Amino acid sequence: MKESEASLNPPRLLASPILLPCWPTVLYLSTNKTNIYTEGLPHHLAAGIKSLNSSKNAVKMVLTPWYTCCNMIRDREPIVGSFHVLCILALIVGSLVQFSDELESAVDYSNRNLTHVPKDLPPRTKALNLSQNSIQELQMSDVSILPELRALRLSHNSIQRLDFGVFKFNHELEYLDVSHNHLQNISCCPVVSLKHLDLSFNDFDVLPVYKEFGNLTKLSFLGLSATKFRHLDLLPIAHLHLSYILLGLVGYHVKDNETESLQVLNTKALHLVFHPNSLFSVQVNISVNALGCLQLSNIKLNNESCQTLITFLLELTRGPTLLNLTLYHVETTWKCLVELFQFLWLRPVEYLNIYNLTITESIQYENFNYSKTALKALTIEHITNQVFIFSKEALYSVFVKMNIRMLTIADTPFIHMLCPPDPSTFVFLNFTQNVFTDSVFQGCSTLKGLQTLILQKNGLKNLFKVALMTKNMTSLETLDVSLNSLVSHAYEGICSWSESILVLNLSSNVLTGSVFRCLPPKVKVLDLHNNRIKSIPQKVTKLEALQKLNVASNSLMDLPGCGAFSSLSVLVIEHNSVSHPSAGFFQSCQKIRSITAGNNPFQCTCELREFVKNLGQVSGEVVEGWPDSYTCDSPESVKGTPLQDFHMSPLSCDTVLLIVTIGATLLVLAVIVAFLCCCFDLPWYLRMMCQWTQTRHRARKIPIKELQRNLQFHAFVSYSEHDSAWVKNELLPNLEKDDIRVCLHERHFIPGKSIVENIIHFIEKSYKSIFVLSPHFIQSEWCHYELYFAHHNLFHKGSDNLILILLEPIPQNNIPSRYHKLRALMARRTYLEWPTEKSKHGLFWANLRASFITKLALVDEEDVKT
Repeated sequence: MKESEASLNPPRLLASPILLPCWPTVLYLSTNKTNIYTEGLPHHLAAGIKSLNSSKNAVKMVLTPWYTCCNMIRDREPIVGSFHVLCILALIVGSLVQFSDELESAVDYSNRNLTHVPKDLPPRTKALNLSQNSIQELQMSDVSILPELRALRLSHNSIQRLDFGVFKFNHELEYLDVSHNHLQNISCCPVVSLKHLDLSFNDFDVLPVYKEFGNLTKLSFLGLSATKFRHLDLLPIAHLHLSYILLGLVGYHVKDNETESLQVLNTKALHLVFHPNSLFSVQVNISVNALGCLQLSNIKLNNESCQTLITFLLELTRGPTLLNLTLYHVETTWKCLVELFQFLWLRPVEYLNIYNLTITESIQYENFNYSKTALKALTIEHITNQVFIFSKEALYSVFVKMNIRMLTIADTPFIHMLCPPDPSTFVFLNFTQNVFTDSVFQGCSTLKGLQTLILQKNGLKNLFKVALMTKNMTSLETLDVSLNSLVSHAYEGICSWSESILVLNLSSNVLTGSVFRCLPPKVKVLDLHNNRIKSIPQKVTKLEALQKLNVASNSLMDLPGCGAFSSLSVLVIEHNSVSHPSAGFFQSCQKIRSITAGNNPFQCTCELREFVKNLGQVSGEVVEGWPDSYTCDSPESVKGTPLQDFHMSPLSCDTVLLIVTIGATLLVLAVIVAFLCCCFDLPWYLRMMCQWTQTRHRARKIPIKELQRNLQFHAFVSYSEHDSAWVKNELLPNLEKDDIRVCLHERHFIPGKSIVENIIHFIEKSYKSIFVLSPHFIQSEWCHYELYFAHHNLFHKGSDNLILILLEPIPQNNIPSRYHKLRALMARRTYLEWPTEKSKHGLFWANLRASFITKLALVDEEDVKT
């Protein structure tokens, strides 16, 4: 970066209610689509602007200088959040809306080593950045193809001549920057639509302002430079109501003993940039009508040149409207700095800002007259002290004795600050980014009017000493001690906070949950984000006035109840470890109006169901970030699922309902089982199945040779004892005369084995099973066993081995319900009915013998055993 360019970049300014200098607020949206770069804005404003980034292409935008906004707050008291910041952001938002089209059609060819304007530019380009190249000439053909062009940057090139006629077809051009080139002359017929024109830091001998410039009725910003001035150089634009004029005096020089003058008319802000490496020697008399903001960059002083600067400022600070004076890049002796303070003490300036101050030579006691002054606020940011051995009181006492309302000394090597010796007029003190320790302002009783104290980014460690520091600050309302190293768990003393504190910022420290036992009793806004808080203790300081609590980025496991915070309306608890938030939070915190609890590791189980239900019943304006920031973290199956899409059935989450459902189901099953038992004698069948299974199991233990099925009988006969006479007198003789071997239980069952085992054994050893059915058969339980096992054997082997002989008619109604197998068999199988007529017996026996036509190789039982 060139020295002259560096001189144009004011440093960042810490958040304070001091009126800011009226910089040319210029924004650059970067081409990487992730960041916004700002030129001429303090860092805290830049941070606010970046939040407005909508990831567009590069474009440079100019905001209307905001001195009018400055006037709005000139008499306002300091307030939390800095009203001027809101004002600037409002202007930024307005400008973003105005340039929304440019964001969509911006082209950035900066720093590409170009020697000519590219010929392939999109015709609808609205913002074009060609800065930091080697372009030597701009022709009409370069920009005539861009009829919608509104912003053009050509700074830091090698252009020697500019003809405004090249913009003949660019009727919408509003922003033109050709600073830091080699322009020596320009031709005048400028585009009347221009609002921003920067011709500064070129090689003009005199200010290039021609009568045609009077037609730029929309012009708000004008940047110029020259090596010499003439009194009426700016007369052609005297009737314009400019907001900001930048005069580059880097190359300005006059002969010795000569004094030039320049009259600047109708501008609200004037920025003068001097040579960065030369002692201040400019003696031009510049007069401005109704100047509100004055900025000077690159001021290098020693004790001799100090008076030259004071003389230069004498005319500029004469008018009663100059409220804001800002100095950038100042190198001076301590003696000269005090003299400069003394000079400005009696001027109408109300807000004095110094950025990048370097103190040289020595620091000694200097007399200072603290008479009544118009100065309200002094801001000094980034001090470099080249004097290493000096009296600390000689330095600090000059500041603490100042009878002003607001003092900011930030980003300095100051290790301490004295307590004012007399009751102080300070209402606002900002000592951000110094190296203060816990001893600062201890026992100080002269800051009773102090309302805002900022000690951000220092070396504070003891929370209880910080509390004690505020004890005598009876008007203190806002305290910011964030970004320190404060701890609270190692101390259990009594916290002596000022009872007037309403806003307390303890963020970015190393505090634990014990901090809730040491808080100001009337605090309304409490910021504890980015600490090490794992839980809020049961016994805490009752904060009945607390309205906003920020505990984001800690390790909290649950939402805090409102037992100790009865007035809580805003809660920020995102980025914690909340997995099962209390379902009763909203019942406990009736006054909650905003909750930010997203980005927590929610465990989507039954415990979360009621909380999600409560969230759904709350207005969308209350739950910040809903639903995008609220997702399941576990279990793995639902990870990433939005909480609004997470559902679990009432049965799986309600224990009582689950028990009732299971009980009802079991009761129904019991009723069904009881019904089956009554209608189908289910226990009997179960008992038979069990006995058959046991027998089969024992059979498996028999050696493999014995498992081979060798049939011993053609038929196994099952009958009731009441029908034995028919079996022995009719059935057996007719079957055995044809060599059909029949198995009867009374002559073949093996003694010592159970009846069930014998039945199963001989049914399996028989080719067929004959059942002699009669009313006596259905009364015999053993007959039914035999029928059951024979039927099961039928399906087991997949063969048709049952022969049913109906000896006497059996009405279906007489068959017991438990004999449903018999009913089924008689209903679907063909059975042989014993005829009462003797003439039909022959046909009966013929049909029966036909069932045994298959020749079987029967094996004697003795052979099987061998």
